[in-house]
Amino acid sequence: MKNREAATAIHQMIGRLPLIRMPRTRLLWFVALPRHYALLLPPIRFANFLFMPTLSSATLALALLLAPALVVAQPSSSAPAKTKNTSFKPGELWYDTDGNLINAHGGGVLLVGRTYYWYGEKRAQHQEEGVTVYSSKDLYNWKYEGVALTPSADPQNDIAAGCLMERPKVIYNAKTKQYVMWFHLELKGQGYKAARAGVAVSDKPTGPFRYVSSFRPNGHMSRDMGLFVDDDGAAYHMYSSRENYDLRLARLSDDYLTVTAQDTMLFSNHREAPALFKTGGKYYLITSGCTGWDPNEASVHVATSLLGPWQPLGDPMTGPNAKLTFGGQSTYVLPVAGRKDAFIFMADRWNPKDLKDSRYLWLPVQFKNNQPSIKWLDAWDLTFFNKQL
Repeated sequence: MKNREAATAIHQMIGRLPLIRMPRTRLLWFVALPRHYALLLPPIRFANFLFMPTLSSATLALALLLAPALVVAQPSSSAPAKTKNTSFKPGELWYDTDGNLINAHGGGVLLVGRTYYWYGEKRAQHQEEGVTVYSSKDLYNWKYEGVALTPSADPQNDIAAGCLMERPKVIYNAKTKQYVMWFHLELKGQGYKAARAGVAVSDKPTGPFRYVSSFRPNGHMSRDMGLFVDDDGAAYHMYSSRENYDLRLARLSDDYLTVTAQDTMLFSNHREAPALFKTGGKYYLITSGCTGWDPNEASVHVATSLLGPWQPLGDPMTGPNAKLTFGGQSTYVLPVAGRKDAFIFMADRWNPKDLKDSRYLWLPVQFKNNQPSIKWLDAWDLTFFNKQL
């Protein structure tokens, strides 16, 4: 009983005792106590500190020498040191301005004023958790703006938690003054059976977006998809249909919330991941084959009208592993503001074992013999386009 009372008193006095802080650690502090008191006390943990009672001044000196070996390392949750990006490094880890990994897969980019907004799938190791949005002024450094579209807590909702919302793209409707998001939707618990297009809207580019509806465009299956707004303001939805064997294009309604009856098949050769852009009066469409998460050979088609006919130009990739699109899959072609004929090919290098760790491949589109060419570069910056002039 006496010993317990003494121990209690010592615990209460800990805050008033002289402490010796060990260098290079926040975890371990030593308290010099009389020998007979020290025998009563086990190590005491408080917050991030560990108080170690010592037996004598000699024992304390020994403890000081052994301190590095006594410290128990704890996993660090701190982000890497923030550094400003000045170039693109395809396939490497890409951190946002808070020092966290960018999580925006299968996405697209929208320019609003002088700010770019990058929308993409928020991925956990295997699950899909909504649509994220980031903002940037220079395309190198991205600020996390939050989750633009969150799965619903209502299990009866089309976008109930557990559904799949893939390849989100956002465009702005000047007439309705709304930002309109389209995405490939698969209903919870149905695998890839539903094959729908989903639509959501917001008054701000950062959201939150409000879910509107989902459907099969004109009755057709809709999986991998993209959006394109032409020079006249007309918007189009490109989508893989008929179990990905057909690639179709449908004109959107004036409010961009649904499709019109103007819906045509571009070609039928088992393609997905469409990425469309326009330059020099011609439309170019990059797609991938259908091999699940595994990479495959890309192809590019060209047309003078969106409705076709579309002519194949072959594989635009060059360099190491070009026949497998450098291990990636197309998602979007980004026009660079203020630079004529400057486009960035965006792709995802999928990691099915940890989808959050899927990497981003951003590469410049070049034109050789009036055909787009995408060459592998370990690192590059926007001055690359100056060299093309």
